Amino acid sequence: MKTLAAGIGVVFLSPLLLGTGAMMMATSSEAAQNTASPLDCLTNVDTSKIADQVTEILDGADASKVHIKGLDLPAEQIPNAQTIVATGISLNVPGRGQIVALATAMQESRLRNLSGGDRDSLGLFQQRPSQGWGTAEQIRDPVYASERFYKALLQVHGWQQMTVTQAAQAVQRSAYPDAYAQWEPLATALQKAISATFPGSWHKDSGKDGAAPATATGCDGADGTSFGPIPEGAVPKGYTIPKDTDPRARKAIVWAMHQLGTMYQWGGSCTNPHGPDAMARCDCSSLMQQAYRHAGVTLTRTTYTQVGEGKAVSPKALKPGDLLFSRGTAARPEHVGMYIGQGLVIEAPRTGKPVRITPLKDWTVLAARRVL
Repeated sequence: MKTLAAGIGVVFLSPLLLGTGAMMMATSSEAAQNTASPLDCLTNVDTSKIADQVTEILDGADASKVHIKGLDLPAEQIPNAQTIVATGISLNVPGRGQIVALATAMQESRLRNLSGGDRDSLGLFQQRPSQGWGTAEQIRDPVYASERFYKALLQVHGWQQMTVTQAAQAVQRSAYPDAYAQWEPLATALQKAISATFPGSWHKDSGKDGAAPATATGCDGADGTSFGPIPEGAVPKGYTIPKDTDPRARKAIVWAMHQLGTMYQWGGSCTNPHGPDAMARCDCSSLMQQAYRHAGVTLTRTTYTQVGEGKAVSPKALKPGDLLFSRGTAARPEHVGMYIGQGLVIEAPRTGKPVRITPLKDWTVLAARRVL
């Protein structure tokens, strides 16, 4: 069976992959260690239940209270799974490809960003610097590692018609090609749950009914349309910070609202938005950083890094203070704002525009993070 699976993988490899076979090979550093468990140990999982549990964690539930067979460290593993799915979405990889990637990472690393492995294998997919996958630092970046896996998968001719095991093996060339199969049910459940949190992630192969997932509306069920047109730099009439808002989030929102009407400055520090120095005004990420700094919470400086802060939450279950990311891709968004409740977002939008409040309906939310 192993010989057959490996042979199928070779048959379907594209000329480009065959020409760079050394670069495309990765070791199954943990495959040898993990095949002691029966390959059918996860074949009877309740995918609907798992999807519900994963959604709970993405919505901010305590991961230590969630028990999913195959995920012993969900607080670490599910964010890594989310990165893999988000990266696939940003590269327009169909859901089936995301399942292949998840199953591969489950077998290779148990969805952990490992610092070592067999020989020089590293990261989620146990990719090897010596085989051309990138530097050790790059491979340890979950986004980079996911991108490299997907790019290799997409070069495999006919991967869409392969089984998950065949597609994974065509990329990884593991000594244990049958090992990936045991993870397909869990990978399917994870992909279903995680992709549903990205409103723009719908693909034609995502569901039988052809329906796109609902757009983000926030936990209060509002999208901001009830306020009508909002003058730039103004607080919509009737808006109040929700009573149950976390005190730190409330402080951050109040501080950010005090900057309404100040002009955007790309690269600005947001340390004195009302002052004469343009570089002390706010851009999108510095507004978030300084708002939370005044609430006693430390954030990194850029949108690219803030998308990794805190924990992922579903755009369908937002709370005031959550950071929302748009433009660019889910893995590397180019804009960030703060959800302030009642379907509204505060942002420093772009050059020539002031800090303002906008309705959530105007946002294409690629990711949401809860930093408290």
